[in-house]
Amino acid sequence: MEHFVVSARKYRPQNFEDVVGQQAITNTLENAIKNNHLAQALLFTGPRGVGKTSCARILAKKINQQEAGLSEEEDFAFNIFELDAASNNSVDDIRSLTDQVRIPPQTGKYKVYIIDEVHMLSQAAFNAFLKTLEEPPAHAIFILATTEKHKIIPTILSRCQIFDFKRIGVLDAKNYLKTICEKENITTDDDALHIIAQKADGAMRDALSIFDRVISFSGKNLTREAVAENLNVLDYDTYFNMTDLLLTNKIPNVLNAFNTILAKGFEGNHFINGLASHFRDLLVAKDKITIDLLEVGDAAKKKYLEQATKASIPFLMQAINKANDCDLNYKTSKNQRLLVELTLMQIASITFDGEKKKPANYIIPATFFQALSPPKKEIVKPVEKKTVIAQSEKVEKPKPKLAKPILKSVGRRASSLSLKSIYEKKEVKKADIEENFDNHPKDLFTEKELQEHWKKYVALLNKKGERSMASIVGTDLPKLGQNFKIYFTVPNKLMQDQFKKGRPKLLSFLRENLNNYGIDILVKLNETVEKKFAYTPQEKFNKMKTINPLLDKLRQTFELDM
Repeated sequence: MEHFVVSARKYRPQNFEDVVGQQAITNTLENAIKNNHLAQALLFTGPRGVGKTSCARILAKKINQQEAGLSEEEDFAFNIFELDAASNNSVDDIRSLTDQVRIPPQTGKYKVYIIDEVHMLSQAAFNAFLKTLEEPPAHAIFILATTEKHKIIPTILSRCQIFDFKRIGVLDAKNYLKTICEKENITTDDDALHIIAQKADGAMRDALSIFDRVISFSGKNLTREAVAENLNVLDYDTYFNMTDLLLTNKIPNVLNAFNTILAKGFEGNHFINGLASHFRDLLVAKDKITIDLLEVGDAAKKKYLEQATKASIPFLMQAINKANDCDLNYKTSKNQRLLVELTLMQIASITFDGEKKKPANYIIPATFFQALSPPKKEIVKPVEKKTVIAQSEKVEKPKPKLAKPILKSVGRRASSLSLKSIYEKKEVKKADIEENFDNHPKDLFTEKELQEHWKKYVALLNKKGERSMASIVGTDLPKLGQNFKIYFTVPNKLMQDQFKKGRPKLLSFLRENLNNYGIDILVKLNETVEKKFAYTPQEKFNKMKTINPLLDKLRQTFELDM
């Protein structure tokens, strides 16, 4: 059986062109070699698996290949010395290194010393290495590599030319994996490679290790489902389906979907973090300018654009805040599942009942979903003959038998103190006013006839003792408009409210006496007229003062109160 070589070693870059996602650094190093402008101490820093050691080896080989007459295939391995500072971090190890530096190379121009994980050197080792690093021999070049630059003492940093390696982008890692698949004759989905690249979190070495693991599981056919199952990750469909349920306020379905996710072995904080990221991607997909920030495949991008049209920006902003609060409180919560469930219920309640203002932690009542659920089938039992109720009432649940007989024509009367009775009374009044009179007579009448009957109604009110209403109706005479509209003007808001209370009786009086049931009264408020009327003692005094200014002088002389 042929010996298996992992992809991280098999596809390690051999040239600067093969390095993924570090084009700025590789171009700088190539130009420095061509122009003979290379520093004698370089520091490569950045996250793991982004190409620091690979670039150091390529650079070490390229330096000597620039010499005339030398073959490009010559790797000059004997001129390259690698030291692992994690296991060789003492003063004696550094002194041994400085002794070797004095010896010039037998072939080529430079000896290159690559010190990996240089931050692991002790303080004494750093001090012993300081002088050699500052003034090395002309034939020696030092390349230091580390993932933790902050642990290196400033005196070392000041003597090095620093190159900061960045995390490899998801799209760059995915494209490199796609190239490997073509070389290995592996068929794959675009989304499957995207999940691997995303799981690697910017490290190419991790992406290749995950790639080998998934290939061992699925063989030569790599699918999104196989990758999601093997890596135990939540794919896009989980978050798309959950968001659809949240947008449609289906709390029971949301809780069942979350229970399924937990049953697969996922942690609640892992899910809520992914949901917050999903909301962020939907927010990014709202604008064409920010659409490039979506590091997803073409198929997934279409789904994001489609769902972004359903989710409003206020919903996404509130949902992100609630998901972030849940993540902050997750570790300190004693009931972590309940915390996530409450957060999901609050998010599902954001769009409930439109733009109506709701409390910050509002949750749709459970009774709302009970009303939507189909009624349970019950065993029908023979019952006694039901009492006939009024036609205006709906059939209600069977009531217990009463000791006294009930009249067949009378329905159950609501309590006069209940909210229901008040609502029913308002509905009855509204029905009386807005009764349909299409089949009733609509005789023509003049404005003069209208005003005469108006005065008769004022006299009728005075006769009945309703002097307050009579004074309001008698403040002005009505005007007749088109389509039997009657316009009446009152001087203030208080009189307008009082007139509206007596309007139904006045309307009935006019309809009967004028034999026209198409009449309608519209009340207007005229604030300029309001000044003509005085009701309170202060208003009466101000009115009198405008007629006779000496009254105010009289009040001031005798110090009278109003």
